[in-house]
Amino acid sequence: MKKILIIAPHNDDEVLGVGGTIAKHVKQGDKVYICSVTIGPNSERATMIRDEALNSHRFLGITKTFFLDLPVVNLAQLPTTEINTAIENVVNEVKPNIAYIPHRGDMHIDHKVVSESSMVALRPLNNPQLEIIYAYETLSETEWDIPSASNAFLPNVYSEVTDTIDEKLEAMKFYKSQLYKFPHPRSLRAIKALSEYRGSTIGVEHAESFMLIRGKFN
Repeated sequence: MKKILIIAPHNDDEVLGVGGTIAKHVKQGDKVYICSVTIGPNSERATMIRDEALNSHRFLGITKTFFLDLPVVNLAQLPTTEINTAIENVVNEVKPNIAYIPHRGDMHIDHKVVSESSMVALRPLNNPQLEIIYAYETLSETEWDIPSASNAFLPNVYSEVTDTIDEKLEAMKFYKSQLYKFPHPRSLRAIKALSEYRGSTIGVEHAESFMLIRGKFN
């Protein structure tokens, strides 16, 4: 049994990037934790999205969801130590064996900030139990930034989700406020299309792709 931590800048990033793999971890008996970093300024909408997240997480079998409630879009204006400490507190409680973090090259500034703060919180000397850190891709963020060598998402690890793609799509359906009609990338059709494309890369029907940030042999 492994402890898995997914750090998500916004509610729904965890399902978009890791939903099928989360379902795999749960089926394997792993304990999966979600750290949702930001919250919007509109309290009514924020409550609605939080309820969507919790319903999605219950469906997936998440062990615990942490809501840090830091201001959406305005993370870059907060003291770095505040963000680092908030994420570090979650890491210290969970003590994950595997961590999934957003891609540093994503367009949304929150993703960049959370990626950097996550790496601070996941320092190897403070987390001897940590085996692997992966960066995940998020539709409408990873593919939309200015293309450059420093921003490129270069997947080198693939997780087959042929048996769990349906769970990923069902989990995303709980996020009614975040779903759009195709050709928007945050549509069920686009999510499935990406899983098919990533799957075809490794010769399977569906997959999620990641960048290996750091790993160690046992």
